[in-house]
Amino acid sequence: MMATNWSFGTLSKRNKAEQLELSIRKQVATGFLALSSVLLTLSSAYAQTTAPAAGSVAPAGQAAPVVTIPADTREPAATWVPVRTIALPQPGPASLDRRGNLYVADAQNNLRQYGPDGQSLNTFSPPLPGHTAQVEAWNTAKVLVFYDDRQQVVLLDRFLTPIAEVRWQDYLDGQIRAATLAPDDRYWLLNESDLTLRQFDTSQKRFSITTPLDLLIGRSRPDFRFLREYQNNLYLVDRNSGIYVFDNLGNYRKKLPLPGLSYVGFRGDELYYLAPDGLHFWHLYNQTDRRLPLPAAGAQQVLVGEQYAYVLTSVGVQVYKI
Repeated sequence: MMATNWSFGTLSKRNKAEQLELSIRKQVATGFLALSSVLLTLSSAYAQTTAPAAGSVAPAGQAAPVVTIPADTREPAATWVPVRTIALPQPGPASLDRRGNLYVADAQNNLRQYGPDGQSLNTFSPPLPGHTAQVEAWNTAKVLVFYDDRQQVVLLDRFLTPIAEVRWQDYLDGQIRAATLAPDDRYWLLNESDLTLRQFDTSQKRFSITTPLDLLIGRSRPDFRFLREYQNNLYLVDRNSGIYVFDNLGNYRKKLPLPGLSYVGFRGDELYYLAPDGLHFWHLYNQTDRRLPLPAAGAQQVLVGEQYAYVLTSVGVQVYKI
């Protein structure tokens, strides 16, 4: 009887030991799972968050470098959308103001003003006949008209009402070939007789700046056609050799090798001109050139505004939206 009780006691002790061992294993397994979960969480915090791009050679455990593709900076091809045609036989010099209005001299030397879309606004008929050599409307409040045969400049307001005039024979001896208006209401003149570039102060009635050009020109025979101040620089167009560039004090800076031109326009930081292969835009600071094909043949002059472009032909002006 005592042996039987000992046997049952021994079995009971074994069962308790096995249960204790099983409990310990469960706890160890649970702890291992918990530790694995912690390690997995930590590893995911430092894992690769950017999948390698297709074709990338970056290892799977290393983040692939981010490649930034720059936006396409090329200017889209211009689309010339016809707006209207202005019937104007043999148009003369033309200019744009900062509002986008167009000014064109007709065959009778009347100055015609059109809105940006080509609608007729005003007409100025000079009281005395004269040949219109240059029209400059970039000044915000004044429009300059230069008559080379009368050696006279007439200033008009934005409604083409005369407000001032200057006869150059009253102030100098010589022949003025080109004239333009400076931002401070002074005049820039090209005296062809003594080959000088001069600035005239209307308030003091005298010449404030005189720049001789004979050393720049040398033995060449210039054919000056156009004069314009833009962004504190003065551009003098010589059809035979190129464009002379001066600062706003008349100091020579450089020469642009662009011969064969009679007129240049400005838009933003670019100078544009008409060539046989299209309209060229020359960047004033990067010295780069881009070409824009024209929508039609027979262009004699092209002016480009912010929204509209104007192609002058022998029969009139074609207005395009660009």
